[in-house]
Amino acid sequence: MRAMRIEQFDYTLPDDLIAQTPAPVRGSSRMLCLDGVTGALKDDQFANLADYLRAGDLLVFNDTRVINARLFGHRETGGKVEVLIERILGPRRALAMLRVSHAPKPGLRLRFAESDHATVIERKGEFFLLEFDGEVMEILGRIGELPLPPYIERPASLEDRARYQTVYARTPGAVAAPTAGLHFDQAMLDRIAQAGVGIASVTLHVGAGTFQPVRVEEVEDHVMHSEWYEIPQATAEAVARTQNAGGRVVAVGTTSLRALESAASHGPVAATSGETRLFIRPGYRFRVVDRLLTNFHLPKSTLLMLVSAFAGLEAVQNAYRHAVRERYRFFSYGDAMLIEGAASMRNAR
Repeated sequence: MRAMRIEQFDYTLPDDLIAQTPAPVRGSSRMLCLDGVTGALKDDQFANLADYLRAGDLLVFNDTRVINARLFGHRETGGKVEVLIERILGPRRALAMLRVSHAPKPGLRLRFAESDHATVIERKGEFFLLEFDGEVMEILGRIGELPLPPYIERPASLEDRARYQTVYARTPGAVAAPTAGLHFDQAMLDRIAQAGVGIASVTLHVGAGTFQPVRVEEVEDHVMHSEWYEIPQATAEAVARTQNAGGRVVAVGTTSLRALESAASHGPVAATSGETRLFIRPGYRFRVVDRLLTNFHLPKSTLLMLVSAFAGLEAVQNAYRHAVRERYRFFSYGDAMLIEGAASMRNAR
């Protein structure tokens, strides 16, 4: 297969379509429905999601919880520093992105508050290993700020503390929300369950790498960032029951999809935990997921590549052009897409 180039995943997006705030209430967003088999599009509302599901289907959610991963401070030698925690590695250690005026060297001391300090241990690619004088989670909970994505051009507010978390978030560790889940309120979850649709969860801690640009010309040369995930035994069993009964597995968000597909790399979905670097791009054969609920993704991003693999590049390009014309809201606080996967890209069951 001929190599794909990054330009194939580009599109023009007016700045005013990037959602800077959440919808007035959860569930009030629009929803663009895309049939990956025919390319057909339908404009609808997220409030009607249950109409697209049937008894015996299974919705799989990512229950990760966003932590207050952003810290502002100073070098002890002077100069401001901004820290975005990528991952907590132990009680006092974390991997982080640093924004400073000069590249930090091992041994540099950082001060965040009168008694909160960290030391730069070493560089690891685009990240730095930090050792804090106290427990990382306690410090973040006390002085950390919610890490809104870089395209939201305002400081985090009190409203964001609630609205940039899913209503079912319970496992702390993400530095970005699994944004497809932000549309759900408890009433929608109850309505889905009452319709006989199953609900299961996975955990995938979204890292700061999700916002890193793809810096290669040929897509195959990109090295995917690593993220920690877990598939509970109950979820593996629910997927198996659904597939055996002819139901559809619906991933709520690209993170849920990556977790499920990672757990099925050597056969049926199995209970597991660990790191995944699964890079889903056109040509990938989906083993688990039949439908995907997601938001609109950044140009030239690995998430747009994943969606293009699921529904077909041409169909997704057409859908995004339609969304721009119809003035859908884009990215984390934006509108939703419900996608039926292209049949030719899923193994027969």
